[in-house]
Amino acid sequence: MHLFRRNRAVKLAAEHTSQQSARSLAVGSIAIASLTLSSLVAVVGQFGWLQPLELRAYDRLVRLLPDRGADPRLLIVGITEADLQALQRSTPSDRTVAQAIETLQRHEPAVIGLDLYRELPQKPGQAALSNQLAAANVIAITKLGDSAATQVLPPAAVPADRIGFNDLLIDPDGVIRRNLLFATVESVTYFSFSLRLAVHYLAQQGVVPRSSALDSTHLQLGDAVFVPLDRHAGGYQSDAEVGAGYQILLRYRGRSVARRVTLTQVLHNQLQPDWVRGKIVLIGTTAASSKDLFYTPYSAAARVDHQMPGVEIHAQMVSQILTAVQDDRSLLWFWSTWQELLWLWGWAIGGGSLAWCVRQPLILGLSSGCLLLFLFGSGFVVLTQQGWVPLVAPAIATLLTAGAVVAYRAQQAQQQQQMVMTLLGQNTSPEIAAALWNDRNRLLQSGKLPGQKLTATMLFTDIKGFSTLAENTSPEALLDWLNEYLEAMTLAIQNHQGIVNKFTGDGLLAVFGVPVPRSNAAEIAQDAERAVCCALEMGDRLNQLNQDWQQRGMSPLQMRVGIFTGAVVVGSLGGRHRMEYGVIGDSVNIAARLEGCLKDRQCDVCRVLIAQETLDYVRGRFEVESWGAMALKGKQRTVEVYRVLRQILPSHMADDTTDRAADRQNISKSKRKQK
Repeated sequence: MHLFRRNRAVKLAAEHTSQQSARSLAVGSIAIASLTLSSLVAVVGQFGWLQPLELRAYDRLVRLLPDRGADPRLLIVGITEADLQALQRSTPSDRTVAQAIETLQRHEPAVIGLDLYRELPQKPGQAALSNQLAAANVIAITKLGDSAATQVLPPAAVPADRIGFNDLLIDPDGVIRRNLLFATVESVTYFSFSLRLAVHYLAQQGVVPRSSALDSTHLQLGDAVFVPLDRHAGGYQSDAEVGAGYQILLRYRGRSVARRVTLTQVLHNQLQPDWVRGKIVLIGTTAASSKDLFYTPYSAAARVDHQMPGVEIHAQMVSQILTAVQDDRSLLWFWSTWQELLWLWGWAIGGGSLAWCVRQPLILGLSSGCLLLFLFGSGFVVLTQQGWVPLVAPAIATLLTAGAVVAYRAQQAQQQQQMVMTLLGQNTSPEIAAALWNDRNRLLQSGKLPGQKLTATMLFTDIKGFSTLAENTSPEALLDWLNEYLEAMTLAIQNHQGIVNKFTGDGLLAVFGVPVPRSNAAEIAQDAERAVCCALEMGDRLNQLNQDWQQRGMSPLQMRVGIFTGAVVVGSLGGRHRMEYGVIGDSVNIAARLEGCLKDRQCDVCRVLIAQETLDYVRGRFEVESWGAMALKGKQRTVEVYRVLRQILPSHMADDTTDRAADRQNISKSKRKQK
């Protein structure tokens, strides 16, 4: 009992050490792979190659956000195709626009924004329009353009503090996601159209623009600080246009930003007064023929009307500013570069850890899909909290790290398998190879099979008269003949789940019961039985070979087999450059001496000798002949030797023999209960 507890403690300690080693290997492998690949993805991102995918992912999340409905502070007067057809003009005349403004002014709007170019008069009605534009609550537009040739001047009757540019920032994929608040041209700073409208409206509420106390370069309205975008904000990656001027990310209110009425309704005064009173009214073209239509994050999912009129986009910008100031809804925030790198690395570690823990390909694929869904779900939750974090880069880093870990484990598994097969030779039976491979984590430590004591059955073979045969045969023919013989013997060993430990010229050493230790006498008895059955099969195979060799004019041969069951120590022998699977112990020597004893006493083609220790495990399964107690070469004590004649018990009755062997070992209590 004390010995059992000691062995159990040693086994548990070895398993604990193996588990710690495996955990350390896992942590190190995942850390290296995740750090390397996340850094690689980050470097790729610096070139802007992931930006299109990041922006598409952002658009997808924007479409999933709940629509906040129309902003009650805004009203849009759209100039539709029906309005233009009724006017019989491609653009309303100055008189028509003046009439519309006059009608709206009767209902006391807070501010009117005219999103129509009026650099050149649109006769008739130039004087009437100038009178209306002179009102203090009317904002007109200009276009800065890319150069002087594309610049559009504002109406002459409107002072500079009521002029705003209506230039829109378009991303490389044609989608508008940014709001340009300020722009500087030739040292002159211009307000955007949307900012002019919002500032004019807020001024009536007692809110005026000022510099932020934390950063004097940042605009503050009320408690809202408008932090400008930089070139690496959110999913943007080194885009030269991002950060030019004073930009913020445009947060759309929804597909519909405000109540809309047509120009015809305004001209006929078909308005409810409360639609206009105290509101910001934007007048602009919504007709498709005006070509003032733009793509938005909603465009990809829209089947019709997939573009948004410019006047509505300006309304979206105005609503965003007012919401930040009056509704206490913060603008979108972004992480710094190092925070995004940690975010990227964290997901890479998650992908690597998943790939290390999950080995089934199907389950790994499903788990990876769930992990990516969780990633995008996290991004959506962050967006609902007014934040934008990269999603595509972490997804790529996650998949790359998972793939790298899978590849590493596959390579590691192949190396371990090659190591095991190198140590044990390539002549292991499929059953033993599978058992070894399934138990490789416990067996392999530091690239070696650790030494362990166990009970096994050794089988030695040798050819009688091989020296004489070698003298009379050419080396080439002898090698071919020997390979043919050894191949047949190896197949017999494989059939009985043994391991060819080494070849000794014309002989070999096979071991049954290694490298996986046997836990009880029944398993040891099974190994002993397999060894004896293997020896008998070797005799049958040699008879077949002799018949074939005689037909080819070659002399028949005889062989000797020695079998012994006992304690041995097994493990790796050698150094880094050369190792082999060693089987050491007195039991090995006894098996070798049994094979070589009384060499002239060859009763048949294959003489099989076993000792009492093996017979105790196989008694009743084979017919044996006692040769008595013998003093083997190099041994002081005598050994009871028996020659195996034939097998007498069918395989399905092996349990009885196993039980008797267990009885003799005094550990067969469970077997007796089964009987």
